[in-house]
Amino acid sequence: MPKSAPRPCSAPGCGVLVHDGSGRCAKHARAAWVKAQPTKRITGRRLQAMRAALFARSPLCAECERQGRVTPATERDHIVPLAEGGADDDTNVQGLCHACHEEKRKAESTRGQRRARGIPPPAR
Repeated sequence: MPKSAPRPCSAPGCGVLVHDGSGRCAKHARAAWVKAQPTKRITGRRLQAMRAALFARSPLCAECERQGRVTPATERDHIVPLAEGGADDDTNVQGLCHACHEEKRKAESTRGQRRARGIPPPAR
């Protein structure tokens, strides 16, 4: 079976011919992509029972309480996100109102996108 013609390395500025079909020369080989296994989420009736217990235990938004406001909690939130290694149990959850949960979710999403692109976190 005939082989395809060699092509230049796809790394910017590199003109080395690649014969193996990978698109990159040995000097510019891509690192193997390994996906971390996030914690498995709890679902169904067990989750609903955990939500009810959380809201019975602490019916107010944890973030609003820290800021001196009184707002009912409507969302079950993981303090340390599951994607960042947090556990899906009672030690890692808090009740938040919708507005606080959205703000926290957007910050977590931005952190995840920066991490995926290899951009270091901003200096504090």
